[in-house]
Amino acid sequence: MRSVESGGRILVTGATGYIGGRLLARLGQESRSVRCLARRPDFLRRRVDPGTEVVGGDLTRPETLPAAMRGVSTAYYLVHSMASGGSFAEEDRLAARAFAEAARGAGVGRIVYLGGLGGPEDLSSHLSSRQEVGRILRHSGVPTIEFRASIIIGSGSLSFEMIRALVDRLPVMITPQWVRTQSQPIAVEDVIAYLAAALELPSAESRVFEIGGRNRGSYADIMKEYARQRGLRRVMIPVPFLSPRLSGLWLGLVTPLYARVGRKLVDSLRNETVVKKPEALDRFDIRPRSLRDAIARALVNEDRQFAQTRWSDALSSSGTVRGMAGVRYGARLVDSRVRRVEVGAGAAFAPIRKIGGEAGWYAFNWLWRLRGWLDLVAGGPGLRRGRRDPERPAVGETIDFWRVEAYQPDRLLRLSAEMRLPGRAWLQFEVESSGSGCVIRQTAEFEPLGLAGLAYWYGLYPLHRLIFERMLGRIARLSAGRRAAAPCREEV
Repeated sequence: MRSVESGGRILVTGATGYIGGRLLARLGQESRSVRCLARRPDFLRRRVDPGTEVVGGDLTRPETLPAAMRGVSTAYYLVHSMASGGSFAEEDRLAARAFAEAARGAGVGRIVYLGGLGGPEDLSSHLSSRQEVGRILRHSGVPTIEFRASIIIGSGSLSFEMIRALVDRLPVMITPQWVRTQSQPIAVEDVIAYLAAALELPSAESRVFEIGGRNRGSYADIMKEYARQRGLRRVMIPVPFLSPRLSGLWLGLVTPLYARVGRKLVDSLRNETVVKKPEALDRFDIRPRSLRDAIARALVNEDRQFAQTRWSDALSSSGTVRGMAGVRYGARLVDSRVRRVEVGAGAAFAPIRKIGGEAGWYAFNWLWRLRGWLDLVAGGPGLRRGRRDPERPAVGETIDFWRVEAYQPDRLLRLSAEMRLPGRAWLQFEVESSGSGCVIRQTAEFEPLGLAGLAYWYGLYPLHRLIFERMLGRIARLSAGRRAAAPCREEV
């Protein structure tokens, strides 16, 4: 049997994906020696630690894989082709075979794969393909650890975002039979913990581990718990019809972002996905979270990660994104724009740190005063709080009906809204040196609460856009000493 050295080089495929990216961060925290395989290595290099090696390669081009496998002790296989417009099962099959052959030829000690729970009877095409990939890897001659998971709960996961879109948008939902199919949701942190722990598993044999959270539940149960934590009242009307295929088509209308993938995912919901062999609890020192804790952590972690996100970087993999109503990212709607000014960071940031209070908001101040008056009438703080220091904001202090959430002198000011809104809102300003000058970035974010929140965003978006564009232009002119600033390409 082969021996696996946990301290050897680790290969991660799918590092730009949801699970792969989080696993990469975990391995980096543990100071592991990591190599990533990417079709676009230049894009990935900008997003990983300097110590992480990135090599070019494509699973559909087997000749590119041997070099990536050289010297690897453990290889993670975290890719699948469900978003493909063609035959995703055939693409997955060919990619898995190429990966397995390259791993065997390079003497890789272990493969770790994340598949799907279910079966064995009457599996959907999605689950059948995921489990077929596991079989191909296990039969490669390389010891393979296959984890099979049900619904993964975490901000950004396909299943969770689909649930969020449905609950946020539909106060009354017609729920067909598949919505009540039993599953065993698991927090994404627990999935990553299992994947990382596989490095230390002493066995050199191929194994399949079924992993799940502490509770069993259906999509309906997850929807109800999500609605409870978001403070939403939702009515679910069960019906005995509406097949998974029709449901997938309906899902594409209600949540267009998932039109292609969602239809394939919904087809798999007829299969019960619960843990029947709980061996993972004996072999790993991991105690998965409850459904309630998993959803709560997803919402909290989303806030923290969102505040650290650079929109130009986060969405650059798909090119420049434009749209009258901004971009939807997770639960939030985002509108971001930039201006370039030929001054230093201190001058560029000066109008930003003085914003609000006596200085006003640099554009349509009468509309800001009207909004403040309406907020007072609705029981909010209005604009009467002003600001404590007209020059220097501090985290936790108020600026009119905003509160300072983050502040870095000459670089960042992030405000969270405390006015009455059908949702949550943030306004962020960043200044970054660029060549002989600086770029000022202004980002407005809104997390709508139900249909009222969506109506608020889309109904007022033309006005908000006009105000924010004028505001940024005024900030740029003030920072440049009344000289007109050269506009940069708008991006989100």
